[in-house]
Amino acid sequence: MSEHVCVLGSNSFSGAHFVDRLLDEGYTVTGVSRSPEAHPVYLPYVRDGMRKAGFRFLKADLNHDVDRLMEDMERHKPAYVVNFAAQGMVAESWLHPEQWLRTNTLSPLMLYERLRRCDWLRKFVQVSTPEVYGSTSGRVRESVRYDPSTPYAVSKAAADMNLMCFFRAYGFPVVFTRAANVFGPCQRLYRIVPRAVLRFLTGGVVALHGGGHSVRSFIHIRDVADATLRVMRDGDPGEIFHIATDTAISIRDLVHLVAQAVQVDAEKHIRVAGERLGQDAAYLLDSSKIRAALDWSDTRSLEQGIDDTVRWVRDNLDTLQSQPHDYEHKE
Repeated sequence: MSEHVCVLGSNSFSGAHFVDRLLDEGYTVTGVSRSPEAHPVYLPYVRDGMRKAGFRFLKADLNHDVDRLMEDMERHKPAYVVNFAAQGMVAESWLHPEQWLRTNTLSPLMLYERLRRCDWLRKFVQVSTPEVYGSTSGRVRESVRYDPSTPYAVSKAAADMNLMCFFRAYGFPVVFTRAANVFGPCQRLYRIVPRAVLRFLTGGVVALHGGGHSVRSFIHIRDVADATLRVMRDGDPGEIFHIATDTAISIRDLVHLVAQAVQVDAEKHIRVAGERLGQDAAYLLDSSKIRAALDWSDTRSLEQGIDDTVRWVRDNLDTLQSQPHDYEHKE
């Protein structure tokens, strides 16, 4: 029998790609999300309207359905639980900080408390974020102190600290990942790369907050899925792994690269907007640990990833134009 993996947040961009990678590797997967399964255009494990074999979907909300989720896990006894589930938007977290804390910190804590008693659980992978470090200078390693700048980052840092306490007190088999800015095909349209591609193809305008001068490292989602799989299989409990490339770029320059790929004049489609509250100027990650310990390396360049995203948008243009283009908040 294949090993069973429970993926929390399987509707998310990273979660859906990780499901796809697991299925290709022969795992049996239960995907969990608080919303109904996403439109197939966002699900790489769906081909020609058909899911890949080995996947089942469970609609469950950590804020309300921990008992039902645990009943399902007790039946299927997944060897691995990988947690992508979170309220993930940074700017919007200022509007309802209590919701971010409940969804990202308090409700998951009730799940950890139940899971720590399950002898069938081999590994719990917490998908964290470099936002917990706040704005940084240079490339930071996994040991840098937390200095979160937004309610979202605070909620994720608190969740990580809870889990580390569980590891130290109970031997809870948690391992952490923190990835740079992920992008690629099947990403929601409010994210910068697919948003820019769609706007450029349809004659729209892209807003650059603060002029787009903040610096980020962008990494192809398939490289992140590969790294997450290696961490799940071979990462030692209690360890944190950064997943990033060595390339750093400003948001403005990134948008210009997208414009080149689509063959439009970027400056005709850019509008400067005000800076977001708590926006970090930069966070760049040192990924030498995962490269040495788990023999991981990134294989797709920024330009290749942009080309992949452009191709996906072009191939699904009519469908994507009918999808929501902006973030839709769910309490």
